Parts: sequence; structure tokens; C-alpha cells
Amino acid sequence: MPNGENWQSDVLRDLRGSSGQPESQPHPQGAPAQGQGHPQQPAPVQAHAGHQGAPAQPQPVPAQRPAEPRPQVRTPDSRPVMDKQLAGAGLKPRHGEPLTARALRAARRTVSSSAASEVAGATATAEVLQQAVTTGRQIAVTSIRGGAGKTTVAALLGTTYAHYRHDPTLIVEADPALGTLPLRLGAETLRWTTGDVASIVEPQMSLFDVTGYLVQLPDNAWLLPGSQGQIGAMLDTRAYERVMVSLRRYFGVTVVDCETLPAEVARVALSASQARVLTAPATLEGVASTYAVLEWMRGLPRHVIEGTVVTLTELVPHAGLDVDKAAGTLKATGARVHVLPYDRHLAAGGTIRTELLAHDTRRAATRLAAEVFQLSQKRR
Repeated sequence: MPNGENWQSDVLRDLRGSSGQPESQPHPQGAPAQGQGHPQQPAPVQAHAGHQGAPAQPQPVPAQRPAEPRPQVRTPDSRPVMDKQLAGAGLKPRHGEPLTARALRAARRTVSSSAASEVAGATATAEVLQQAVTTGRQIAVTSIRGGAGKTTVAALLGTTYAHYRHDPTLIVEADPALGTLPLRLGAETLRWTTGDVASIVEPQMSLFDVTGYLVQLPDNAWLLPGSQGQIGAMLDTRAYERVMVSLRRYFGVTVVDCETLPAEVARVALSASQARVLTAPATLEGVASTYAVLEWMRGLPRHVIEGTVVTLTELVPHAGLDVDKAAGTLKATGARVHVLPYDRHLAAGGTIRTELLAHDTRRAATRLAAEVFQLSQKRR
């Protein structure tokens, strides 16, 4: 749990002011943006023709103030996500669970009646994920320490929404400090970053214009990276706010991979989002720190804790923790709790291939995505 009264007061101010964010209407895909023409200039005042006596004097036309030129934005060079020599060091991706476990589960399904109930549950979850939205939903994923599975959870959420939904999904990396989100999502090259797009995006742009600055992913998903893998890349809160407000109307769901708390951009992302995911390792230390954060969040406006889902990530096969008991303690604070089970494929790092995830991992990620989306629908 981060210490410091200044940080807590700052977060409280941000979160209490979250209801003032403008709501933009979604823009139909492929339709031209409104208001592309130049504003009409006022017509000059005409002299009164019926007045007798001195000729009417023409009214002066006010001089037009020249528009300030927009700064020229340099087109960045495209950079590979992973160096070719380093990429060659990676081993063949492993399946999330052993072959024997997969075979045993398949055998059980053929002789039991649980298959029908499992299909019914999956259908209900899919219906939740496919619900229409009136304005784009923003979901922030963060943690209070590194190595908690934050980026992995953000990637799983983004790919799940992209798979089930018909409208475009955006995955934003708001963690420019050499984040691994592009690698986890399978991106090969990067060019435009969040900071670059902040100085380019305009309200009159169409979806086609906007996606030209994004990295295309499978299933109508798009990635906006935080950096090009360079040390020293920074992202200020103004740039982040401009990007998120401008892009929200183009995408049904936006998943934001934030910095760890108490970073400033992470606090802004939490305050502006309609739902929050707080990842924590399924260890005694991780649960204790998370519990302290949730206890502090109970002093904030009630919608904050009610719109927060804690995801306990099992990083090793046999954690020395009673996960069910720990989840019950965390739920007592008012937050929701999900468990992401250990998965050999996720633990190995690299690009996430959903077909290699263990059955329990896919089911847990889908249920997490559905509950987070439902919570985001409750917050306008």
C-alpha cells in the first residue's frame, strides 16, 4: 500500500470529480464525421436603400484573425516490437495445461451431464459481453506493484471483448515505461504512440482516419502503444485525457493498461473509467497490500469500490495461500473478486495465443470480462 497523504488526497479529488467527464455519442463506423466544413463568415451589413439625404456609408468589415498554424507532427519511424535475435531465443509456446488434463476433461464431458450446463453458462456470458452501449466504456487495469499480472489481464480483457463484440475494441497502453502490452498482443511493429496521437487527433476525424494511427489486431481490435520500447518515454495527464476523450466515441469498449499506483496517469485513468480492475498476485503479501488499498477506497465515493474488481493472479502452480479464504476477506470490503488460475502458457510470457490457454483460464477470463463490462454499464 503506497504511503503518503498527498497521494490519497489527490486520488480523492480525481475520483470525486469523475462524474464531470463529457459523454460523447458513438460515431457510426465508416460514416463521415460531422462538421468538416469551414465555419461561415458573417455577411457584411448592407446600407439602407430607402433613406433620403446623405449617401449611406458602407459598414466596415471586421478583419479576420489569422488562424494559428498547428505544429507540424513528425512521422515517427516504424520500430519492431522485438529484436529479431532476441525473438529467436524464445521456445515454442506451450499449452496452458498438460495433455493428460485435457484428455481427462474431454472424457468427463462425454459421460456427465455438466456439458449442457457449461454451454448454457457460456451462452449467458456471451450475451452480456455483446450488449450494446450508448457511449464507449472505459475500463482501467492497474496494480499497486509490478509483476502482478496487470498487462496480462489487460490483454486478456481486450482480446475477449474484441472476440465477442461487433463494434471496435481499443486497447491503450498508458504505461510507457517499456511496457509489454504490444508483445503480449502479438504486435510486430510500432509507430505512433499515445503521446503522438494526442497532438494529431481532431473531432472531425472519421474512424478510418483514427485507425490509421493505431496497430490493427485480430477480431476488429486496435492497439495504441505507450512507447516504442525506448527508455525515457513519458506520458503526461493532459495528453492522456485528450486521447481518451477524443477516441471514446469510436470504440464500444476501451481497455487501458495503466501504470502502477500511485502514478499520476493511473490515478486519472481510474477516475475517468466506468470500471476498474485491480490485479494482485495470489500471495499473502499481495492480498494484504490489496486489502489495505480497498479499505482506503471505502472512504471514497461509494461507486468507486462498487465498480472495482480485484483479480488474484496465480503466478505459480501451487501458491501457499488459501485463495477462497483470501477472496472472501477482500469481498467484505465491497469489491468483486475473481481468480485467474495458473496457466503454463501465460507464465511463459510472449504473445498470448488464446487457443493455447487452459480451459479454466479461458473461462475465468471470459467471466471476468463479463462482470467488469456489467459494472461499466452501471456508471454513466
